[in-house]
Amino acid sequence: MEEKDISRREFLRQLGIGAGSAIAMLAMNPLYALAIDKKQKDKDTDEKAMTYRVQNGSGELISLLGFGMMRLPNDQEQVNTLVDYAIEHGVNYFDTAPMYMGGQSEVLTGNALARHPREKFYVATKMSNQNNRSWSFDASKRMYERSFERLKVDYIDYYLLHSIGGGMETLKGRFLDNGVLDFLLKEREAGRIKHLGFSYHGNVGDFDYLLDRQDEYHWDFVQIQMNFLDWRHASLRQGRRHDADAEYLYNKCEKAGVQCVIMEPLRGGAFGRMAPELTEKLKAVHPDDSTARWAFRWVGSYDNVLTTLSGMNLMEHLEDNVKTFSPLVPCSESENKLLAEIADQMAGFPTIPCTTCAYCMPCPYGVDIPGNFAYYNQAVNEHVLPLPDAGSSDYSSRKQQFTEGYRAALPDEKTWASRCQDCEVCLSKCPQQIRIPDQMARIVETLRKK
Repeated sequence: MEEKDISRREFLRQLGIGAGSAIAMLAMNPLYALAIDKKQKDKDTDEKAMTYRVQNGSGELISLLGFGMMRLPNDQEQVNTLVDYAIEHGVNYFDTAPMYMGGQSEVLTGNALARHPREKFYVATKMSNQNNRSWSFDASKRMYERSFERLKVDYIDYYLLHSIGGGMETLKGRFLDNGVLDFLLKEREAGRIKHLGFSYHGNVGDFDYLLDRQDEYHWDFVQIQMNFLDWRHASLRQGRRHDADAEYLYNKCEKAGVQCVIMEPLRGGAFGRMAPELTEKLKAVHPDDSTARWAFRWVGSYDNVLTTLSGMNLMEHLEDNVKTFSPLVPCSESENKLLAEIADQMAGFPTIPCTTCAYCMPCPYGVDIPGNFAYYNQAVNEHVLPLPDAGSSDYSSRKQQFTEGYRAALPDEKTWASRCQDCEVCLSKCPQQIRIPDQMARIVETLRKK
């Protein structure tokens, strides 16, 4: 197919085949299903088209770039502008949840999408009943029904059990013993849910339990955290306990015939803040490419990835990401080798594996948990930390640099790590399983060193 934008109908007419045959053909080579449904105002431009993947069960064409709606600007007009640009440039998968922005994300997303024809977008939301007070069937059902109201839809395209991984007791309490999963399976059967899946964080026993029952549950997709660092280093990252690397999760989904939706492809922005010497290795190969583009290309190179979520609250991020996926250029063997080497080096850095999702917030004592971790990791990547021995020649200067930088990054003392009271309220909320109070104590100890 020529690299130009044409409608689905015209594409099929030129091929002289029916829709079913076309879908079968694209499924054989989903990476290059380019711009079949994209409309463009100026047909004379040479802009290339969004890359799509074929959803196995329905034949739907899903943009390989998905719009994560967790950190939206709290302004409807700004959100409308972002959504309009995304849809105009081929993005059609929008991911939100009741817990994002305290429910405001679903409202903003619903208002923005409602201005477009229903067939132009696929919306994903979740059963976010993490709080044990919402584990009852009635409370969970109310959450489910509110999502329809906020999103202004009469069916949800992709619905997820949110944040699986708290252990079997939690899994049973949230979804199994209370009848919630049985209810959602019936909702899919009735057509109010088109595709049912779950998002995974943490305890691999929960992941295995659900996926090993594929014959019973018939999952349509699974959302996993996957990037070139977590591919083989997720279970070893300092400060958390993950029982499985992304390589295991992806391969098990592929063997089960379940497509993957990818979250945290940029590791919460960590790849944009890599150590300078690592960034230079990438620049030596592609001087004009950002580390984000490398990370997206790596994820998109895997055929069983249905879509790759990116939180894009700034137009410049959205525009750059659209260019990366229009079309996506898969990583070569040598590029994959380079990224694996960089991942090995990154895994040796004593950073805290926070993705700045802010699920842990608010802290009852006012600590800015993501802000503290972000600065600490910056100091590690800039080789200010770890501090050398007290007797070394540069100990004092690096200690002063860390302290001054910390106060500049967190000017309000009420947000400092020293305010942590080890209450552990944050622990059950963290999808990365970080021992947050322990890491706060580590920051305090570094600041107190003489």
